[in-house]
Amino acid sequence: MAGSLHPSEKPIMSQELELTIHIDGAARGNPGPAAFGYVIRHDGETVLEENGLLGQTTNNVAEYMALLRALARARDLKASRVLIRSDSELLVKQMNGQYRVRNENLVPLHREAQQLARQFKLVGFSHVRREENRDADRLCNEALDGRGIGTQAPAAGHRQSGKPPRMDITAVGRNPPPDWPATQAEAERILREAGVAWAESGLDQPTPRQILQRVVKLFQERGFMKPGQS
Repeated sequence: MAGSLHPSEKPIMSQELELTIHIDGAARGNPGPAAFGYVIRHDGETVLEENGLLGQTTNNVAEYMALLRALARARDLKASRVLIRSDSELLVKQMNGQYRVRNENLVPLHREAQQLARQFKLVGFSHVRREENRDADRLCNEALDGRGIGTQAPAAGHRQSGKPPRMDITAVGRNPPPDWPATQAEAERILREAGVAWAESGLDQPTPRQILQRVVKLFQERGFMKPGQS
């Protein structure tokens, strides 16, 4: 189920946390309504599944959005090594330096993915057949069908101890808590995704209100805003 933790999830104790992540992005119509999905596994067991809508964009942009979301989540889980599995040969070869990035809409996404990748001790990319990527593909289709869309916070076994203190957003700059940089980066990513979608479609899809709701929900989930506060 999208946005859900696997029932057999166990705490990860290794100091050198290695995750395998299957990612997928899809656009019906290309460009058209798009979504991302990814599955995070550790030692062969599913730890986390996540998916979401991206508005109107292309398949290739959706693939990169899936990669960015997956790398950001792996960073939040404190992974040191990440193995990315994708059925997009273009994305894999571009991230491996085998293909140049020529599409102007992919250039900033590729650059951001490289910046994220540098935050890990190792990030590997490999191309897999679609049938080997069926879970990530399923998550994309569920999102596009309007079923099971959601973002799940890191699993309890991966969380840092304690919760970030609840505070007014205006106070963050004076005394930022440890979780604030990652939360701020996630909020910025949501805004960049909207910018790409608007540039590609020429329409406000997703709408500004939807983007605001996503940012507010993020702050509430991370404990920086109370439910009902906006």
